[in-house]
Amino acid sequence: MCGIVGYVGYRQACPVIIKGLHRLEYRGYDSAGVALIGRDGQIELYKCKGKVEDLEHFLEGKDTESTIGIGHTRWATHGAPNDANAHPHFSQSGRIALIHNGIIENFRVLKDALKSHGYTFRSSTDSEVLVNLIEYIQDTNECTLEEAVRMALRQVVGAYAIAIVKRGDPDRIIAARQSSPMAIGIGEGEYFLSSDAASIIDYTQKFVYLNDGEVAVIEKGKPLQIKTLEGEASQVNIQKLEMSISQLEKGGFPHFMLKEIHEQPDTLVDCIRGRVSPDSREIILSGVLDNKERFLKAGRIIFVACGTSWHASLIGEHLIENLCRIPVEVEYASEFRYRNPIIRPDDVVIAVSQSGETADTLAAVEIARREGAFVYGICNVIGSSIARATDSGTYIHVGPEIGVASTKAFTGQVTVMAMLALVVGKLRGTLAEEEYHQMADALLRLPDTIRKVLECAPAVEKLSGIFTYAHNFIYLGRGYNYPTALEGALKLKEISYIHAEGLPAAEMKHGPIALIDAEMPTVVIATLDHTYEKTVSNIEEIKARGGKIIAVISEGDTQLRKRADFCIEVPSTAECLMPVVSIIPLQLLAYYIAVNKGRNVDQPRNLAKSVTVE
Repeated sequence: MCGIVGYVGYRQACPVIIKGLHRLEYRGYDSAGVALIGRDGQIELYKCKGKVEDLEHFLEGKDTESTIGIGHTRWATHGAPNDANAHPHFSQSGRIALIHNGIIENFRVLKDALKSHGYTFRSSTDSEVLVNLIEYIQDTNECTLEEAVRMALRQVVGAYAIAIVKRGDPDRIIAARQSSPMAIGIGEGEYFLSSDAASIIDYTQKFVYLNDGEVAVIEKGKPLQIKTLEGEASQVNIQKLEMSISQLEKGGFPHFMLKEIHEQPDTLVDCIRGRVSPDSREIILSGVLDNKERFLKAGRIIFVACGTSWHASLIGEHLIENLCRIPVEVEYASEFRYRNPIIRPDDVVIAVSQSGETADTLAAVEIARREGAFVYGICNVIGSSIARATDSGTYIHVGPEIGVASTKAFTGQVTVMAMLALVVGKLRGTLAEEEYHQMADALLRLPDTIRKVLECAPAVEKLSGIFTYAHNFIYLGRGYNYPTALEGALKLKEISYIHAEGLPAAEMKHGPIALIDAEMPTVVIATLDHTYEKTVSNIEEIKARGGKIIAVISEGDTQLRKRADFCIEVPSTAECLMPVVSIIPLQLLAYYIAVNKGRNVDQPRNLAKSVTVE
């Protein structure tokens, strides 16, 4: 949520910032703004409600001559989306400008204290409170801005990534983070700043990722300085980010989401490459093998995740219990952090997050570590907060995912979970050698299997036209494909705004079947597995009540082709990998229905890609 971009160097700052903000549009936002230090040393602040495009129009004809600036896209938390609440925010004197991602939980207490000292506020935001607190501390303590920032942040409760510029100081930005991402790009005689390094990859591949409780002084022509809130020097650890700019572009597709759906054969190659040997069919996950004693002695595995990652974790539960015979629990991270959970020293907690910045999941990681559990991360973004906070883990390596509705991250997460379950199952001796190698073969064939599934896209596009104006959907699945039904329903909700509900197929008769009529389409995942006959019976129950059935079936299934109203055939693979196959037509169905309804597929309303607030 929210996006931060900053620049100080020899280039014109405004074009760099605007380009970076466009790259961050996937995160979800409702207003945008920039603060630039002009040639006269004054801070010029331009902001407005709406998209970055609206900001560009607002900037037309304005004096944007500057080599230093900060920019922001805001997702509303405190105060309505409007010009006043948009970032950046000035301090009362206009001397300091600040942008902020996150939430200041104790802002009301701080605001009341500042009001008692004569401060007034132009916005409803917690962020304006923070910039005035910094100014008040600097004035009353007669200290440097850097010292004032560190002193102010020691009074703050909450999450933040902030960037600050000061009037008359055209060479310096101060940045800090706590539970919200912040990356500093290192160029030749210039620095870049962003909440997502991918947004500034055009300019540099060298990045420093701030840790919680660190403050950076970014000054043109001088080495980067990083200190703790207590003023102790921190190590400047420069990392190289390997990423192609083409990964951040649509590549001829009308939307990022469609591109990312069609990328899945290639992203799964990247996910599997180097981990499954085509010759020996051995699976190597160093994050597991380097910590095999923790997995061998694990009394329980707990997944913590949100949204799509939670659905993938439900599949992980099936995989680990079936292949490793370890008890598994799957927790919503947002509930886990407030539930006073029982965590034992022999527990393995697996944190799953595409961005690696999900605030609720990160908080769950901190709880698990505090209680002595071994914490394993599964995420996509290298150098992300969860990747750094966990004891070990595995990247899914599916490349940047720009569309807000997750697609390739889901299939990558499930694929990594399958590899993890196979490695742990072999270590524990709960998996027969023959089954292990059969599964390895299925993983190696998976990208080609997905290529074949994608051939159904024209048929799904045609089918979507029939159901574009349905008001409700039910999605049903059993076993491994029950979480797939949940994920299919979520995709439709997210981007088409049609109400959809995912259910275990057998639960239909325990209440939801009352909803069935000719106006309620039901999507059933009914591929050939050990629950197939039971799923067929559930379909018959729906048909007997006049319901319309869209069935995802295995190739060559003549029985269901006769019974369902509409069928989408998919190739078969190992049963535990079928969710990776069967989700593809559901992603396509949601996409084409949303397009037919004229929705903003890549940036659906009210949603953000990286949920960094509670």
